[in-house]
Parts: sequence; structure tokens; C-alpha cells
Amino acid sequence: MSNLIHGFRETIDGLFAQIEQEQESFDKAAKIIADAVEADKMVHVIGPGGHSNMGVEEILWRAGGLAIWDAILDAGTNLIHGAKRSNIVERTPGYAKAVLDAYHVGKEPGEVMVIINAYGINAMTIDTVLECKKRGVTTIAVTSDSFAKIVPQGHQSRHPSGKNLFEEADIYINNHLPVGDAVIEIEGYDQKVGSTSTFCNCFCMNCLSATIVQELVKRGIEPPVFESANMPGGDEHNKALEEKYGRLVKHLL
Repeated sequence: MSNLIHGFRETIDGLFAQIEQEQESFDKAAKIIADAVEADKMVHVIGPGGHSNMGVEEILWRAGGLAIWDAILDAGTNLIHGAKRSNIVERTPGYAKAVLDAYHVGKEPGEVMVIINAYGINAMTIDTVLECKKRGVTTIAVTSDSFAKIVPQGHQSRHPSGKNLFEEADIYINNHLPVGDAVIEIEGYDQKVGSTSTFCNCFCMNCLSATIVQELVKRGIEPPVFESANMPGGDEHNKALEEKYGRLVKHLL
């Protein structure tokens, strides 16, 4: 095995070990989401910008995953429509409000929004958390403070207010993203490679999903969990969940 790959694996293991220490935050978030599920309220999830969308896609219609997630996957920030374009859009103040309107976020009291953004500083991210506050939507952030603490006020990647997601959300789950995101050092080359943000975001979201299932079981509520559609009986098991949540989750069917 290459020492380079071994080192990368060890770094990811270390980040996961740090995320494991966020149990209290996972528990708080799971209780709030379980309350929403019990009350038949919407549980939204958004990754406002570029690769953060992958944290949302990770839990949509996922084997072993919950059917509750109203995945907000905006075409403006999806990389498939242009990577640089998505970066420009995520830095556009005011854009998030229209996206939240399109997904009817805050239509009823008791809704929850999980905001996945590894850096937690761009305009769309901050507008999302601030707009959710206005609408009475409880916010859970899957983010870090590493970039937030070093990127200066007025930088083009920041929201004009200079606010940080980890400070504005009701609950903060630290994904422990290292500064710079990339972590692999190549001898003879100055720039690091091998990003970590998607690993951190997706691991956090799977941990959160599992903690929610645990909380629902404690309450005597049958968790709405998908089976793999590729397993015998998977389609049959999933059909009832698709019929229930398909009318609520825009991207499910």
C-alpha cells in the first residue's frame, strides 16, 4: 500500500474520531428532528453551495436511510450545471430566499432545516440560516469553524454581514473540517491534494440519521427507513414510504 494512501486514510480516521466526540450535538439534533417527525412536520436539508450538495444527495432515497428528508437540491448551485457557476451563485446575496420559497420552507410551525456547508461562510449559507430564523424554522448546522476563524471580513467568499453558520444555527454539529480542506502532501509539490469536506459532511449526516432512528425507536415510533432497491423485497418495502413521502419530498419520485 502506498504510504500516501495510508496517510490519507489515517487522516480521515482521525477526523471521524473527532466527529465521534460530537455525540451531544447529534443527540440534541436527533431529538428535535424526532419531535418534527412525530408531529408530521417537514424536515428540510440543504447544502448551499457546490460540493455541499453531496451531503444532501447522500441521504436522499438511501439504503438504510430515512425517508423524512426534504432534500433541497437547487440547480443554481449544483456542479452539473457548471462548477464555477455554482461558486458564483453561492456567493450571491438574496438568492437563498427564492430557493426556500420554491421549497415552501416555513409554511407551517415546527419545521426543521439541516444546513450542510463545510465552510459555513458563503452568502447562500448565511442567508439560509437567517431566513429560516425569520420563518420560525429550527436550524441545525453541519459545518466547521476552521475557515470561519481565518477568512477575513470582506473576503469575496463571505456573506456581506461577515456572520458564520456555526454561530447562527440553533444547533451546531462540528464536522471538524481541517483548514484548507485538502490534506495530502506530495514530496516536491507545494500544494496539498485530497479533499476531506465530503467525507466529513457525509459521515456526519449518516451519524445523524442513525441517531434519529435510535431516538424514534426509543419513543416507540417505527422509523421510516429505506431498504436497498437492489435487494429482494426492496422495491416492495420502499413503495409505502415513497407513496407517503413522495407528495412531500420534491426529489423523491
